[in-house]
Amino acid sequence: MIVDVVRVAGAPCPTLVIDRDRLPRGSLALRDELIALRRWLHRTGRGEIGKIALYGASHDPAHDLDYRFVQSLSGGFDFRTGCGHSLLACVVATGRPGPVRVRALTTNDTVVCEPEPGGGAYTVRLNRPAPARPLLPTGRPVDSVDGLRVSLVDFGNPYVFVDTADLGLPAPGDLRSAEGDVLDRLLRVRARAARLLGLPAHGALPKIAAVAAYGAGGLTVRAVTTTGWHPSLALTGAACLTAAATVPGTVPHRLAGHGRGAAPGPYTLRVDTPGGPVSASAHASAAAPADAKGHASGSRLHAVGVHGKHATVLERALPLPWRIRVTA
Repeated sequence: MIVDVVRVAGAPCPTLVIDRDRLPRGSLALRDELIALRRWLHRTGRGEIGKIALYGASHDPAHDLDYRFVQSLSGGFDFRTGCGHSLLACVVATGRPGPVRVRALTTNDTVVCEPEPGGGAYTVRLNRPAPARPLLPTGRPVDSVDGLRVSLVDFGNPYVFVDTADLGLPAPGDLRSAEGDVLDRLLRVRARAARLLGLPAHGALPKIAAVAAYGAGGLTVRAVTTTGWHPSLALTGAACLTAAATVPGTVPHRLAGHGRGAAPGPYTLRVDTPGGPVSASAHASAAAPADAKGHASGSRLHAVGVHGKHATVLERALPLPWRIRVTA
């Protein structure tokens, strides 16, 4: 089995990228195989890699690649979550010139990775599936969880968005320097929100992020990963935050200063993160008024693009140990 290691800027760790079409049928479908793979990573000095991505030629003519993601956790693996950074890592590993249409099998999303002119960056566009799953899984723009007013939004991955003011962090320096107490509170909120959504409390979903409007023209975010504070913001987090900002009544919408739903056409958002700024845009068209699925009033969300994403192949064509080559 031959694999690549790819790092996408903004991701907390590199991704181990595996060409599914070069695997024996049924490989890496069992927990013991994944444990053996993780042990190999630690044994060879690659223990920081917690993301495993499998890709192959798509069986759907509307897509170029099929992609499946596995998140390595301290207590096992999570097969429910998506990862936009790892999806882009697969596209970069293939060397396809783009645009590349990817079917994310884990989340049932269609994602298009398109090279930007001059500079090697990509725009990664998440298209809303049809029929669309609810943007607001509870049907409400705001819920009360652990005494906090939060927004539960599902786009790319389900997220919990918390206003930093409710966490007692009124200034930018407060959020940047927040440590154990704030992190523990967010993890408690995340666990309770998971139960509200019918998800395991100790899995990778939902994600959670603290959001603020410290200055004009954008939002400031500090997010949490499976192991602590995120060094930047997940690609799906930027997409979900931008989608949430188009839905009246949500925490991101209120903080972004919108007095109405997203207008037809593109809506852009600048997000400041610990790892630097992120640029995203939402595309909506005129539609019916807001409903329980979270469609923005007077508009319908079609897609969200995250711009300026760079990726680097760190290691190419690594041979994995023979014992992982098993046939189910």
